[in-house]
Amino acid sequence: MLNITRAPGILLIAFCLGLGSVPAYSAGDTAGFVISLLPIAFLALFYLLLLRANGGKRAFLMGFAYGLGLFLGGVSWVYVSLADFAAMPVPLAMLLTLLFCAYLALFPALFAFLFNRLTRSAPEFFITPFVFAGCLTLAELLRGLLFTGFPWLALGYSQADSPLSAYAGIVGVYGISFIGALIAAWLATAHRRNLLPLVASLLLWFGGMVLAQIEWTKPEGEHVSAALIQGNVPQSLKWQPEQFAETLSLYHDLIIKNPAQLVLLPETAFPDFVDRLPRDYLETLQNTLQESDGDLLFGAPVREGGARYYNSAVSLGASPSQQYAKRHLVPFGEFIPFGFNWFLRLADIPLADFSAGKRGQPPLAIAKTRVAVSICYEDLFGEETLDFLPEAALLVNLSNTAWFGDSLAPGQHLQIARMRAIETGRPVLRAGNTGVTALITPKGEVAAQLPTFTRAVLRVETQGYVGLTPFVRVGNWPAILLTIVSCLLPFLVRPNRR
Repeated sequence: MLNITRAPGILLIAFCLGLGSVPAYSAGDTAGFVISLLPIAFLALFYLLLLRANGGKRAFLMGFAYGLGLFLGGVSWVYVSLADFAAMPVPLAMLLTLLFCAYLALFPALFAFLFNRLTRSAPEFFITPFVFAGCLTLAELLRGLLFTGFPWLALGYSQADSPLSAYAGIVGVYGISFIGALIAAWLATAHRRNLLPLVASLLLWFGGMVLAQIEWTKPEGEHVSAALIQGNVPQSLKWQPEQFAETLSLYHDLIIKNPAQLVLLPETAFPDFVDRLPRDYLETLQNTLQESDGDLLFGAPVREGGARYYNSAVSLGASPSQQYAKRHLVPFGEFIPFGFNWFLRLADIPLADFSAGKRGQPPLAIAKTRVAVSICYEDLFGEETLDFLPEAALLVNLSNTAWFGDSLAPGQHLQIARMRAIETGRPVLRAGNTGVTALITPKGEVAAQLPTFTRAVLRVETQGYVGLTPFVRVGNWPAILLTIVSCLLPFLVRPNRR
């Protein structure tokens, strides 16, 4: 019999399976469900390859190739921020992007190696699919934790338009990763004489449809009118001194012309410290907002003393002024890890050494409701959103993905925000500099959005929600327990030997 793992091009096949999954990681559309099947289908094929891997080393290389295809296709937009906006030499930007994707590919490699080691003596018909799902989820949990974490392109996010998305309210996005990997393994092993894996897979999909009908949370209080302002200030000009006055004028006009109970500006909409903004400018906005009984939430850096400064969201208007300081910073973009100061000499990134905000910051009491604020990248970490609940009735994300140009990043980020809505049972309001500016319902549906790279205002009406989903009550623990038990199954259940 031909050993497929020795055939030429096996690593290229694994690479293509990872690369082929990328289209499912984007904003939803009418073909969303069909596209969401791609990662599961390709993962099923990868499962069959791994079953035939001859040793842990070969499995590791296959996992690395799969991961390299996934991340080179899915997050290579990092290159845009390094070369186009950080003014880094092109060869160096390409090299660093490749190294970053290679680092991320180590986690699928670990997953494949661990799966191979754990299933050497496991009975394939029952235990192996669970071990496969457990190892994949373990690798994703580690990727979301180590070195501040980077959970982008977790398998669960690809299911935002699938019935499986409804499980987010119970087990979160990592739990969906586990379920998706389990279905992939079951589909790979189903055949005419054993349809049980296929039936079990269909039951999980059907179970998602049933769960989608459950209302974990409910609306409460008055409706809130909101104006989400997408300034579309070019990233190449945003931090230029000669652009500053034009930026202030732009947002002043858009705020004045679009009164609402809640007005949102993007992350670092004002590219200077709040204490250096013209006092008469802020007073004019304050008076205008008070007259319309509205509140403005804008992004800007805030200084504390002489040395520390924060990427913050600051409120003005009818409610007392409040602020939120970003807690989860982006390595190299917002802070420089120890030993990497040389990076600053190669990249032109303004304000690249923020301090992290404190844990335990309360929701902001604005627009006659309580708002949980996240700034750009930190809404990737669903477990951190739970710190604001159950008090917060709305989720708000201020973002600036202009750093990544016209790439897959904005659509992927919108998909992540959709999963946060389902996990918490709360509406999500997003205001981005270049997009995606949108309103997301508690079911994860995009109720309204603006086209990217346009200067416009999205006027919507929403309502605060109260109540707790099971995920809000217990966090990632169900997914973690599923992962641990599945990885331990080969030690707990031994095959009968003669």
